[in-house]
Amino acid sequence: MLSGIPLFPEQASNFAPEVDNLYFFVTAVTAFVALLVVVLVIIFAVKYRDRTGEKVGAPIHGSVSLELAWTIIPFLVTMVIFAWATVVFFHMVRAPDQALEIYSTGKQWMWRFQHIDGQSEINELHVPVGRPVKVTFTSEDVLHSLYFPAFRVKADAIPGRYSSLWFTATKTGEYHLFCAEYCGTDHSGMIGKVVVMEPNDYQAWLSGGGGLSMAARGEQLFQQLGCVSCHLTDGSGRGPSLAGKYGAQEILANGVAVAIDDTYVRESILTPQMKLVAGYQPLMPTFQGLVNEEGLMSLIEYIKSLPSAGQPAAATQPSAATQPAPPPNPAPAGGGSQ
Repeated sequence: MLSGIPLFPEQASNFAPEVDNLYFFVTAVTAFVALLVVVLVIIFAVKYRDRTGEKVGAPIHGSVSLELAWTIIPFLVTMVIFAWATVVFFHMVRAPDQALEIYSTGKQWMWRFQHIDGQSEINELHVPVGRPVKVTFTSEDVLHSLYFPAFRVKADAIPGRYSSLWFTATKTGEYHLFCAEYCGTDHSGMIGKVVVMEPNDYQAWLSGGGGLSMAARGEQLFQQLGCVSCHLTDGSGRGPSLAGKYGAQEILANGVAVAIDDTYVRESILTPQMKLVAGYQPLMPTFQGLVNEEGLMSLIEYIKSLPSAGQPAAATQPSAATQPAPPPNPAPAGGGSQ
């Protein structure tokens, strides 16, 4: 069972030693400067005290060498902290290319985690030990903050925007998971746990889900919303082809080049007129209110799985998603934004 949080949580990720070493260095420098100031104040107060009340202080014209010392030394110390923190920061924001991807949604007052292969869980996150894990997440309502104390990683979940963090768990076990941003009356109850497992145990747990993969659910939703009627793979539809587009650059009607990533796909579904692709008309309707955050993430995974023209399609789980389903709304979904 999870116990209370100690003053310094256990180091259980690749980032924990880096963050702790930087933290202790900054704490040591701060403590040294504070102690030095206190000690010098006491020494000067005793040494130069005037018990008669009649002495007049001698004029002091300053010391160039002393002023240079107390300027240069703190500057060098702060530059060391800045450089060190920069290295740690860039390490934390650059996830490896082959990281295990997991999606998450925060809402009052729970965290929902969605694994690519189909498993979903609430207020629990299962991950394998020794493998980089990237969590991409957002919020459905207010500002939240996804925090793993033992892994020393935290990032805000902002409505309408994707955030991400990554880590490599180094020890098996169960660790705390929190929302670290006050989000309402039950904020203190928005807690959970991370279960770090051996790779074989994790694969066994993952295979026990029995549900559709995110790409398969995205394909099903792509069919149901009628997107397939406009976004044809050969590019002859009323909207641009999405095959092999994820991760590439797209030229917009205003001549600006944008990267096709999670945020771009999300914007194109919810606000398709905002970034219109060059050569296409603004025909695509908005799906704001028709697709929730889990659906958006599934559509993103489906678009990621689409191969470039001429390449074989990636294998997907057999499901109803492979068969066209009648759209619930007859409005055309193919537009010129995505």
